[in-house]
Formats: sequence, C-alpha cells, structure tokens
Amino acid sequence: MTGTVLTEPLLALRDLAAEWATGLRVAGAVLDRDPEAVAQFADLPAVRCMAQLLVPGEYGSEGINVAGRRFHGMTALERTVLLEEFARGDAGATLAAPGASMSGVLLDVLGDDEQKAWFYGRLVDRPTWTFFALTEPDAGSDANALTTSLTPGPDGDFVLNGRKRYVGNASRAGMGVVFARTAPGPLGVRAVLVDTASPGFHAEPLGMLGLRGARFCALEFDNLRIPANRVLGRHLSPARRGMWAATLTFNRLRPGVAAIAIGIARAAHEYVRAEGGLLTGGAAAEWDQLGYRIESVRNLVHLAAMEVDADGSRGGHLASSAKAEASRLAEDATRAACRFFGPSARWTHPLLDKLVRDARGVEFMEGAANIQKLIVFTGLLAGKVGQGESFPALNALSGTGGLPCG
Repeated sequence: MTGTVLTEPLLALRDLAAEWATGLRVAGAVLDRDPEAVAQFADLPAVRCMAQLLVPGEYGSEGINVAGRRFHGMTALERTVLLEEFARGDAGATLAAPGASMSGVLLDVLGDDEQKAWFYGRLVDRPTWTFFALTEPDAGSDANALTTSLTPGPDGDFVLNGRKRYVGNASRAGMGVVFARTAPGPLGVRAVLVDTASPGFHAEPLGMLGLRGARFCALEFDNLRIPANRVLGRHLSPARRGMWAATLTFNRLRPGVAAIAIGIARAAHEYVRAEGGLLTGGAAAEWDQLGYRIESVRNLVHLAAMEVDADGSRGGHLASSAKAEASRLAEDATRAACRFFGPSARWTHPLLDKLVRDARGVEFMEGAANIQKLIVFTGLLAGKVGQGESFPALNALSGTGGLPCG
C-alpha cells in the first residue's frame, strides 16, 4: 500500500533521508549525555536538511533536490517520509536540529508577508533554532485556562508576561511563537513572534529522561516587549487567529510526530534483527508480526498525512488516530526488544535503553493518547467521523485491528 501512496520522487526522498540518517545515531548518543554538544553536529546532512525544512522556496530556501523534484517539507506527507527515517537514526538528534519546526507551520497559517519575510529570512541567513510555546505549568494546552498575558503598552506595542513549560529548544532558540491571552475565552488567545534576545525572556532547561537532545525548557516572560507587527493573524478574523490556528497547526504536525514514533519502533525492531542472533519458532513469529504492524501503522500515518494535506482544517481525526497508534507502537516495540535480551537489557544495551526513553517521550509530544482519543470520539459524536468522506479513511484502519486509539 505504501508504494501506491508514495510517488517515485517521495520514494527517492525516503532513500536519501535513510542515507543521511546514519550519522544521527552517534549524534543522538552524545546529545543524550550532553545536550549542549549540539553545535558539533551542525554539518550532518540530516541536520542541514532540518535547518531548511518548512521554509518555502520563495523565501530563499534551497530545499532538497532529488529525482527531479525540490522538496521544502511544506506538506505533511513529505515530513512523514523525512522524519520517520531521521528518527530511525535518532529521534533526539532529529528534534535537536535547528529549523522552523512547529513555529514554521504556524507562520504558514497565521503570518502575513512581512512576518514571514522576517521569520524565514533569519532561518535562511543561518541555522537558527525556534520554539513553540503553548503549554503552561498549571494549565497544559487548555486554551480556556491560559494565563500568559498580552497587554497593550503605552507606545502602541504590547507587553508579554507569564510562564510556559516543556518547550523544545527554547534555551538555544533565536526566535519563536508564544500563545497568550488578550481577553477571556478562546477568541481572546493570540500568538506572537518573540525574539529571544529581547529583555524579559528567560529559558531554563529541564531535566528529561527521553529526547534529551531537544532541550525542553521552562520559559518566563517578564514585561517582554512585543512590537505590534509581531502579533500574528492581524489580517485575519478573530475566530481564525488564536486556538483555531493552533489546532490547524497540530493537525498538520501530528502525522510527522507519528512518523517519529514509527522511526523509533523500526530502530528497535532492526536492532533485534541485527544483535539478537537467529530468531526461530515463536520468537521469529512474534518479530515478524511486529514488522507487519509497523508497516500497517506507517500506511495509516501516510493516509493521515494525505488527508491533512487535502484539507488541514478537517483532517485532525485520522491524524489523532495515527499519532495515538504510532506512539503505542513505539512503546510496545522498544519494550519487546528489551525482552529479547533479558532483565538486564537496558543496562547492557544502551541503545535500547535510549529507545525506550525516547518512545515514552513521543507519547507526550503534541498531546498524549487521552487527548487524541478525545479528539477522535468528539468527532464521532459530532458526526464528523465515520460518515461521508471520512468513512473510507476509517475503513483503512482495519489493518491495525480497529480504531487505533481504542
């Protein structure tokens, strides 16, 4: 099925990404011990690719030229192809790379021409880390509970105050996006561009068990000045500025997060094949079955990416199913790999230990499984899933044993 989903250029892109991913394994092990060592891996092809991903060609990005096509990672399907292979090399190192990341997707949704030129221009000028700050210490991603405030200043600009948590790459970022409240209710949430060199920006790295290279941080904003032209969505209606844009961003990114989980599962699956000796009998059957499951979930992720690319405003339900199933797959695969090597596996096989920790980290990226289930079943109750155009997509889930978030 994958062969019918991926065109020849996308298959060529996958092969190139697989080749580039080989250098990420060593980088990931180093970053797991010392996340600050990230600069020494700046010249890896995969890192250079991530640095230019999600920057449209019209803003100067060279993209990836392969099989007569130039890819910029602007579609969810392109990103799933790249991120699966890179995460198979190492998920932590992939997430530690500079680039537009989540902020780039939001800029594509909310940014005007001036804002895009400023943001993308800095990324093209030199490798630059970015961050995306929505989650708060006491509110999570609940829009109605956000307390970070954006208030008008005396000179026509704005002032940002508040705290965020679990924000990737924030301590090394040059710029990013922050969601803040201007008024009560969902329509009172706005997103702003933040230059981390501005006075009042503070980022404190957090200790993490998995995905350590991504340098998750706690942020604090203390009377941080936001120029009026850095408030996103000024040209859009209030209903399309805040949480609507965040939801659309998550819809577009979910297949990529799911692809990272598949990459981790594949790394564990292949490690047992390479290091576990000749598998026979029940062990061989179990491992073959895991391989079939990986392929099935990959197909689901590709379908979700295609649905998001076709209509990102309505494609969140299948993407949520894909993310939930892929995250569960990554945890199941890494733990199963450890069982093949006995009770001391995580001590005697450091790579497996890292894969288990990274797999657990992906579960909490972009919404844990309970959030994804809520999205799917809210869609079912509203009649948006299982009827009309969505029905064929749900039928495709049968290869994973039913609704993958169940």
